[in-house]
Amino acid sequence: MSAFLRLLFVDPSLNRIRLRLALIAWLAILVLGSIPGARADIGRVASGLVLHSVAYAGLTVLIFCGIGSSAMRRALASVLAIAVMGALDECVQSFFPYRGAAVGDWLVDCTAAVLAAAVMFALWPRTAPTRAGMP
Repeated sequence: MSAFLRLLFVDPSLNRIRLRLALIAWLAILVLGSIPGARADIGRVASGLVLHSVAYAGLTVLIFCGIGSSAMRRALASVLAIAVMGALDECVQSFFPYRGAAVGDWLVDCTAAVLAAAVMFALWPRTAPTRAGMP
């Protein structure tokens, strides 16, 4: 199981796929959220708070795992990316008469990103520093 999780989240050969999945998922959020009545229908199952939290935390994990850098840079970059993506999501919603942009939703997106990035930062494998000349 550990090898599977390492492949799924850590293996650098899958970084591009993770970033593409994040982009595709975000575009799906934009498209599905723009369908008239879709938000109201799914609102019966989960609140906006839950939807935004889960969706943007998931996107954060995909972005965090898709960036090839230190854990700190991954965390900062993924939170920044989510802040931009969440703002664009709210901006798109403002163009539809049956939807509306809400700063509160964007703050939920950013909070979910910070929490998910913090968890990923804490769990991310650390490589032991090597000394010069030592194998």
